[in-house]
Amino acid sequence: MMARPRSRTERHPTRSTSNPGAAQRYAAAMRGAPRPRARRGLVLAVAAVSLGISACGSAASSPATSTEATAFVLPRLNGSGEVRLADLRGHPVVVNFFASWCTACRGELPILADVSRRLRGRVTFAGVNAYESGDGMAMARSFGIDWWPLARDVDGAQDSGLHDNLFAGKAMPITAFYDATGRLLYVNPGALTADALRAALEQYAGVAVQADTTL
Repeated sequence: MMARPRSRTERHPTRSTSNPGAAQRYAAAMRGAPRPRARRGLVLAVAAVSLGISACGSAASSPATSTEATAFVLPRLNGSGEVRLADLRGHPVVVNFFASWCTACRGELPILADVSRRLRGRVTFAGVNAYESGDGMAMARSFGIDWWPLARDVDGAQDSGLHDNLFAGKAMPITAFYDATGRLLYVNPGALTADALRAALEQYAGVAVQADTTL
C-alpha cells in the first residue's frame, strides 16, 4: 500500500502553531543561523569604502583655515598652501586688505609697495584679497606686491571672514599692524596716506621712515 504523503505541518513540526515551545526554538535557531555570504560581503565592502573615505578625507578636503585675528590661517591667493600669521612672526607685520574693484586700494598700494621694498627684512608686509569679484592676483602683480605673502580671505557664517573680524564693517581697504610676536596693535580703516603710514610704522613697528622719500 502506498504511503500517504506527509503534510506541511508534519514535514516542519517546529513551525506548528500547536507546539509553541517548538516554534520558539525554531525562531531562535533561525536568528542564530549564519548570514548569507553575499550579504556579508556587501557589508564588508561598505565598511571598507567607509574606512577609505575616512583615511583620505584630510587629503581631499580643503586646507584648515582660521579667521581669528591673532591666529589667522588663510589659503594662498596663488597656488596651494596657506598663509599663517604664525609664520610671519619675528618682525613687525603689516597686513593690507585689497580688492581689484576697490578704487581706494589702487591709490594706497603704490605707497605700500614702495615702503615694503625699502623695509624688506625689517617689517613683513602681507596682503589679503577680500570680497574679490575679479582677478586679485593680477592686481597684485600690477602694483608690484606679488612677492608678498598673499592670501585669499574666506567667509564663514554671515560673512565672518578675517576682514570682518578685524574691522566689523565693509570699509575697504583696511590695514592691520602686528608686533613681532603676532599681537594685534592697530587696525586702520580706509586708505593710508604716506604720512599716516609713516606715523603708524614709527608707532607700531618702531621703524622710522624718512619724510623726504618718494612716499
